Amino acid sequence: MLVVWLLLSVGLARAALGSTAHLRRANDRNSRCIYSFVVPSPNEASCPEPGQATSAMWELQRESNAQRSELESAKARLSLLENLVTQLHVALGAGGSSASTVELQRELDRLRMERAQQESQVSRLEAAYSTLGQEKSFLEEEKRRLEQEKAELGRRLESSTQEIAQLRTSQRHQVSEAPAQDSQQGSQEGCGQLVWVGEPVTFRRAETIAGKYGVWMRDPEPVPPYTPETTWRVDAIGTDIRQVFEYDDSDQFMKGYPSKVHILPWSMESTGAIVYRGSLYFQRRKSRMVAKYDLKTETITVQKDIPSAGYHGQFPYSWGGYTDIDLAVDEMGLWVTYSTDKAKGAIILSKLDPETLEVEQTWKTNIRKQAVANSFMICGTLYTISSYSAPDATVNFSYHTATSTSEPLSIRFENRYGYSSMVDYNPTERKLFAWDNFNMVTYDIRLSRI
Repeated sequence: MLVVWLLLSVGLARAALGSTAHLRRANDRNSRCIYSFVVPSPNEASCPEPGQATSAMWELQRESNAQRSELESAKARLSLLENLVTQLHVALGAGGSSASTVELQRELDRLRMERAQQESQVSRLEAAYSTLGQEKSFLEEEKRRLEQEKAELGRRLESSTQEIAQLRTSQRHQVSEAPAQDSQQGSQEGCGQLVWVGEPVTFRRAETIAGKYGVWMRDPEPVPPYTPETTWRVDAIGTDIRQVFEYDDSDQFMKGYPSKVHILPWSMESTGAIVYRGSLYFQRRKSRMVAKYDLKTETITVQKDIPSAGYHGQFPYSWGGYTDIDLAVDEMGLWVTYSTDKAKGAIILSKLDPETLEVEQTWKTNIRKQAVANSFMICGTLYTISSYSAPDATVNFSYHTATSTSEPLSIRFENRYGYSSMVDYNPTERKLFAWDNFNMVTYDIRLSRI
């Protein structure tokens, strides 16, 4: 009975192994016994093509792990059976049947051979797994190389885009020596309502954290020694913002080589500064005072309070940045947007005399200042932007000073880098200038004919 039980156990063990692996024996041409150990794939009907190397690698790795686990389990069961057979062999050797002993010895030898075959198969699987690991490393290295090439191509494309933008700007601009008043009258020709804003064109990126927010500008009505190509830039993060970087032309600006650094006598606040007719107009820190700084003589020539204007975080745009007082220039001249306690946060728009900073005329809108991300002036009309971070923001409102009326709009405005802290209009270039999360960009626009 013990022999029968043992043979039955051996049969069950072999049947269990047969569910995932097959051991075959056959004579070759020289009548030698050949053992074949076959492990079918549970997931693949056929071997993968070369282009499927990555997916095949993962499938083979999973299959290898499963086969290794199954073979280890089988080895343990076979070892147990071998021990039982050995014990039985000893017992039968003491007083059992010699025929049964021989049969059991044969079965034991067969089991040992099968275990050796399994161990060989495990070794082959481990070698295959090692080869797959090497192929995986090669593929990962190739992927890294391709990603580096892609990044390099992206940088070249960005550089080419900037060069194209620079060439277009250079072709459009001519240094005008006409009086400022004649220039303004000429720029009013062709005025209209904003109907389209193009995609942003990136000119350069700030180098330090101080440049996350900022303002950059060109003078729409330059006076000697400045030209339409002269560019100014202010990095606006910090509590003592006094440095104004000056660049002779677009090439210097794009390369980051300032020709001069102005140090203002007072610290400025927000990103609402502009350059107009050779002077920088800016808000003095923690005050409602607007100052005019002559860039040629490097002196403050005039300063004025904006009556009742909120400042230092009372009525900023939705993005913050102490943008309570925002200066702007268009075809009509110099403007300032702000709010007051009396207006309860609604945007107040005033026309300023650029020489004296006296208020010439004021309009109260029905647009809440903290409900919009930024604003700019075109042809005497105030335009606001819905969001400083949404990639699909819109120019959402306009206020017409000629009729004292406002209307909703839906003109696409892309915040490509996710944090626009300054948007201004240059009436000579007919472009929007913006500072978007370290990046200085411009937008082409289209106006309707009046």
